[in-house]
Amino acid sequence: MVRKSVSYAFFLYLLLSVLVFLYIFKWSDTSIPAAFKGTAADPETFMNARELLLSEEYSEIRNYLFFLSTPYEWLFYFVILAIGLSRKFESSALQFKSRILQNGVYLFWLSIVSYIVVFPFNYIGYQLSRKYNISTQTFSSWMKDEVIDFWVNFGLMLIIISVLFWLIRKSAKKWWFYAWLLSIPFTLFLMFVQPVLIDPLYNDFYPLKNKELEAKILTMADKAGIPAEHVYEVNMAAKTNSMNAYVTGIGSNSRIVLWDTTLNKLSENEILFIMAHEMAHYVEKHIYFGIAGYLLLSLVGLWLISKLMNTIIARWGPLLKIPSIQSLASLPLFFLLLSVLSFASSPVSNVVSRYQETRADNYAYEMTQDGESAVKTFQELSKAGLSQVKPPLLVKIFRYSHPTMLERISTLEKKGQDVE
Repeated sequence: MVRKSVSYAFFLYLLLSVLVFLYIFKWSDTSIPAAFKGTAADPETFMNARELLLSEEYSEIRNYLFFLSTPYEWLFYFVILAIGLSRKFESSALQFKSRILQNGVYLFWLSIVSYIVVFPFNYIGYQLSRKYNISTQTFSSWMKDEVIDFWVNFGLMLIIISVLFWLIRKSAKKWWFYAWLLSIPFTLFLMFVQPVLIDPLYNDFYPLKNKELEAKILTMADKAGIPAEHVYEVNMAAKTNSMNAYVTGIGSNSRIVLWDTTLNKLSENEILFIMAHEMAHYVEKHIYFGIAGYLLLSLVGLWLISKLMNTIIARWGPLLKIPSIQSLASLPLFFLLLSVLSFASSPVSNVVSRYQETRADNYAYEMTQDGESAVKTFQELSKAGLSQVKPPLLVKIFRYSHPTMLERISTLEKKGQDVE
């Protein structure tokens, strides 16, 4: 029965791989609609022939890897349950008397095996970005980030699963609700400390060196009612050729951050447009709406996971080698369901995010009144990241938290024409 179930799982994964390949490489139409030919949104107007070819190749492979990696994770969790590996991890952990040590030993084995199994996808992604000159990061630097990722995630997950299984053992029926309640202060705490404790583990952050530019940005922030004393830049040029800017943290630790690649490649007016865009997220409280949305989804998700875990363990517990929901061996099932539900809910969260990003684009345009720089900014971002201007529909639905470049550029170009 176990061998048959595992065989079916591998067959379904291979079938999905074929269907996704056909969709991404054969069936999808990523050509620009005739109405946009020759406009600023047409990549042929701002990319050369080689850039056009590379952007299509790079985007297609990345999209394919995305749709393979998520179900690959599901397959992994199912297989280690079915073959009894999770149960063996638990047996190893139960040799210790302390609950914390038990949780730590079990999680360590699960994390190590998970990292090894997923490593090929991570490495292929790294090599792909190197091949297409997106990444400039050396292998040793990349591995350093991977090691940091492993231990940061391990530390956070040890706290989470220790509390989670303590709650499950205390209240088999309401653990999901208590876990959700505790997740609220924990999430807020992480968002508060991330800019000062976690992000600096990967890169160096410092106040913007260009003080004239910083003064202009802070003047914009003052007009928008944003209490900012510094704009931060981060040294990303040693790792990537792509560009980015973002708002991170909450409360007194909130920061506006610019990658140094953005500073090096964009003009001052283009940078000011990006800054106005990021300020819009603060002004319109998108971060807090995002937190509220995340907490609502997590409440529904934890309730569903609770119901599904009880049903699955009652029906297929022997097949999956899970004696009860209180058993540490049930953790991969929890992760499996969490991943499936997160993937299933991503179209909804992406729609909300795209709406917020559109609002931020509009706000930035209204603040700067510089449609030319706005359009040029997104053209340069497309070139630097080798982004598809018009991605396939399913890619947009499941991957895009921002509007497509076709949508962003054409909207801003139209605004500029309307003003004229």
